[in-house]
Amino acid sequence: MANAAHGGILKDLVARDDAISSHLREEAFTLPDIVLTERQLCDLELIINGGFSPLEGFMNEKDYQSVVDTLRLADGTLFPIPITLDISKEDIDRLSLAPGVRVALRDPRDDQALAIITVDDIYTPDRVKEAIQVFGADDPAHPSVAYLRNRVQDFYIGGKVQAIQSPSHFDYVALRYTPSELRSHFKKLAWRKVVAFQTRNPMHRAHRELTVRAARQRQANVLIHPVVGLTKPGDVDHYTRVRVYQAIMQKYPNGMGHLALLPLAMRMAGPREAVWHAIIRKNYGATHFIVGRDHAGPGKNSQGKDFYGPYDAQDLVIKYHDELQIEMVPFQQMTYIPSTDEYQPADEVPRGVQTLDISGTELRKRLRTGAPIPDWFSYDAVVKVLRESYPPRHKQGFVLFLTGLHNSGKDAIAKALQVTLNQQGGRSVSLLLGETVRQELSPKLGFSAEDRHENVHRIAYVSAELARAGAAVIAAPIAPYERSRELARQTVLQSAGAGGNFFLIHVATPLEHCEKTDRRGLYTRARLGEITGFTGVDDPYEAPEHAELTVDVTKQSIPEIVHSIILLLETGSLL
Repeated sequence: MANAAHGGILKDLVARDDAISSHLREEAFTLPDIVLTERQLCDLELIINGGFSPLEGFMNEKDYQSVVDTLRLADGTLFPIPITLDISKEDIDRLSLAPGVRVALRDPRDDQALAIITVDDIYTPDRVKEAIQVFGADDPAHPSVAYLRNRVQDFYIGGKVQAIQSPSHFDYVALRYTPSELRSHFKKLAWRKVVAFQTRNPMHRAHRELTVRAARQRQANVLIHPVVGLTKPGDVDHYTRVRVYQAIMQKYPNGMGHLALLPLAMRMAGPREAVWHAIIRKNYGATHFIVGRDHAGPGKNSQGKDFYGPYDAQDLVIKYHDELQIEMVPFQQMTYIPSTDEYQPADEVPRGVQTLDISGTELRKRLRTGAPIPDWFSYDAVVKVLRESYPPRHKQGFVLFLTGLHNSGKDAIAKALQVTLNQQGGRSVSLLLGETVRQELSPKLGFSAEDRHENVHRIAYVSAELARAGAAVIAAPIAPYERSRELARQTVLQSAGAGGNFFLIHVATPLEHCEKTDRRGLYTRARLGEITGFTGVDDPYEAPEHAELTVDVTKQSIPEIVHSIILLLETGSLL
């Protein structure tokens, strides 16, 4: 029998509001509207299909504060992650938003109205506190903290929603189940115990052995329930991963496993995320949930240490076991034993017995270089899928992002790089100079801090698209703000697929030299007040904190700088 929903009732708002959906759709035409971000779209889908039960909308301030402080909604129900709808002050004013106002929420992909929210309140979150409480630190090395800093707007809107329709999907439609549909599937097959496996990575033989072992020990079936919404920047794209999952499902005993996709935007919140994932799988009908070591951990912090302890996630799920009402299955580290050609839990292998393992880092290296991947580690069908999506390193796209003051020499370096890379061949080379891109891509943007930030965002978007197609991209805006450069990095890492190779190069030519050699006289005009908001004069330039390379035309010639950048690419096996 499928597990009861969290809070007792599955909040399937699409089914609840089906009788009035046509009326709501007509009303949406008359309402102000908000076009959702990709993360907001994922959140809304799981609100209206019941995946986030007992939520019926985006959290108001009372629920938000309670979740941040206590992992509970204001009514005391366990819920560890804030689900919020962020918005800018400009949009609040433009839409005349206030408590009681109804607003249509639209899909950013096709502009379809998906739901109507009735505004409960509009509030200003403490994003530093949210970062510390939810993610453990206000550290931009954490992808969700970087997202909070760079992507989240200044205000949150709380309010319940009425569902018009679920978002449309055109990929892997047969694998997309709502909680109600998956529960019906389990009932039809008479599955009484279901072990859910969370993953955002490709699966290999060890994962198959782990899940089969967990199911057999509990006389249960297996639900492979991978995340196909936003994951960690740099993760394998979901199209590739789903093809891997489809291949590996063929290796399960007949009738044991089932594959379904979860449109979740992960936060990589470690222990809190593990509890959240357990709640979501409970809502989808699972009775057991596998929690791994460092579950949903984002890796290293700015000091090079893990954000979370290896068993923090398991400990927190155990703490809330009675409320969660889903059995936690601890992830067992599986290792391969050549002498018996089988996988066994690492802690059950006798001392002295030879074992073999390949780390994720080593696997990625072998994929990049074309080195063999042994069949004891993965299945041929899985390796074939991965090799199709991840070409050798020297064929992957990349982005060289040059930042520096006006007249620092970054444009000359960029042009020389373009010539050098064209000479080497093997890739198309795209040059995105700051002034050229501004004229062609952002002619209506001014030079305010927000307009400068938006200009860099647009450059990063174009760069990511080109790199994803295998191009070498040289971008050379001034990009004076750290938050803009970090947004550019995250955009490329998250959106460029196999081309998500980003190198920040700080052209650190001193202001005095830039000003002295400025033949156009722009610094002089800025000093006289004829130009305002000029970087280095009356607008600051924030020196990069995490540049892969720092150069200076007063200390190195252009050919020497170009050569150092080429060596940087060669060190990364990109040339």
